[in-house]
Amino acid sequence: MSQVYDCSLRTSRADGLRAAAAAVRSGRLVVLPTDTVYGLGCDAFDGGAVRSLLSTKRRGPDMPVGVLVGSWSTVDGLVLSVPRSARTLIEAFWPGDLSLVLHHAPSLSWDLGNTKGTVMIRMPLHPVALELLREVGPMAVSSANRSGRPPATTAAEARDQFGDDVGIYLDGGPSGAAVPSTIVDMTGSSPLVLREGAVSVAAVAEVLGSPVEAVGRSTWPSEGGPEVRPSGQSRKGSDSV
Repeated sequence: MSQVYDCSLRTSRADGLRAAAAAVRSGRLVVLPTDTVYGLGCDAFDGGAVRSLLSTKRRGPDMPVGVLVGSWSTVDGLVLSVPRSARTLIEAFWPGDLSLVLHHAPSLSWDLGNTKGTVMIRMPLHPVALELLREVGPMAVSSANRSGRPPATTAAEARDQFGDDVGIYLDGGPSGAAVPSTIVDMTGSSPLVLREGAVSVAAVAEVLGSPVEAVGRSTWPSEGGPEVRPSGQSRKGSDSV
């Protein structure tokens, strides 16, 4: 039987975060609020949990899952290197609606799907999400929806889609307009905007101090946003939050 925790109430929020942390540590799925849409998440380093997440969404490994982190510094332990331009974007937009695609550290033992050596990382601007991430570490998180259905903008919408397939729902209230994060690929010789979402291409270019190329459509799909290409490759991506 699934449980919903109202995070607007102090006691319920504390109980919910404890339950969610225990679920993540034991390889189970949780639904959590973010600053874009609701997410379906699990331990990023638990391959079985990630496979369960994809199965629950009715997606395959050709749709890899992005990673949410709870601090700027966490990214350094997850990737091969952080280019100066990526650091500039992190300092300007994190926590917030900007996802970065970077080469992941080859020493990491994780299986997020067919990522071709990259990982998409974001630090969300939501207090409940950040508190959970700081408690359990990096989480693999995808939009909270079944394949072919719109991403949930409330915990109730997520529960309508997943029911008891997910044990813990953290209700952080409505997420507002279902606007996805902007995705910037940092794996090439220059930044490439794969998907324009909440952060405009113009804002990215202004922070970097130079024009930024953007692609209109490729293969980092997110239900609720246009498809975008990861690292110029033909592989498919995640339904990202």
